Amino acid sequence: MPLPKSDTKRPTGFVFLSVLILIALFFQSCQKELEFETQTFEKKTSLPCKGVCPHVVLKIPIAKNQQPQADSINNKVFSVLKQIIYFGEKPYDAKDYKGLVTDFMASYEKTQRDNPDDLFGWEGEVTGKVIYTSENLIDIEIQHYTFTGGAHGYAGKRSLLFDAQTGKSVPNEKLFSDVKGFTKLAESKFRKQYGIDQKAPINSDGFMFETQSFTLPETIFFTKSGILLYYNPYEIASYADGPQQILIPMAEAKPFLAIE
Repeated sequence: MPLPKSDTKRPTGFVFLSVLILIALFFQSCQKELEFETQTFEKKTSLPCKGVCPHVVLKIPIAKNQQPQADSINNKVFSVLKQIIYFGEKPYDAKDYKGLVTDFMASYEKTQRDNPDDLFGWEGEVTGKVIYTSENLIDIEIQHYTFTGGAHGYAGKRSLLFDAQTGKSVPNEKLFSDVKGFTKLAESKFRKQYGIDQKAPINSDGFMFETQSFTLPETIFFTKSGILLYYNPYEIASYADGPQQILIPMAEAKPFLAIE
């Protein structure tokens, strides 16, 4: 007597689900990781000049491959560059980097034609680079220098922080789970580094904190060594004193961070 055949037929729903999982795994394996490519945009004046001719050079990391993360990062970086490279009362209406350098040089040439006796050169130099990446965070450093006349130009740095998963900008206030605790730690480090007594007024040695009390800087970098607090010229000290900075080791900063 023949044995009864076992029913090995898979339920239709199970087969369909398996196919969906295989398709998802296939597309996931094909999806490229977010990458950055440095691109250069530059422009020189078309007017006669001597020595170092007026020029503008932008070297910018462009995010590629993953959308919409890449677009979000690129749009933010460009919006920041528009706040740096311009002349006048408001940023240019440029839609891309080529337009930005063209507008900057056009401003110089118009100014030079309107004031032919004022012979001075303009400079605009920006270098951006990715200085930190993790599963949760990307940090792009923007180092910049501009000169459009006057006693001296202005140099500075900016830190652009992004959520690595979404590409959205991360404001400083979202970095910390305990900003008061981190600020207290940073002030202690700052006083020790610059030789300020822990009980003395924070501006007693010539610093210029606006509220007469220690505050975190606008520019906060993430590095492999720790959290770098960077005060640009004029932020808490004179231009002649240059930037001020302190490094908080990651092990000490970690208890106060909202981002792993």
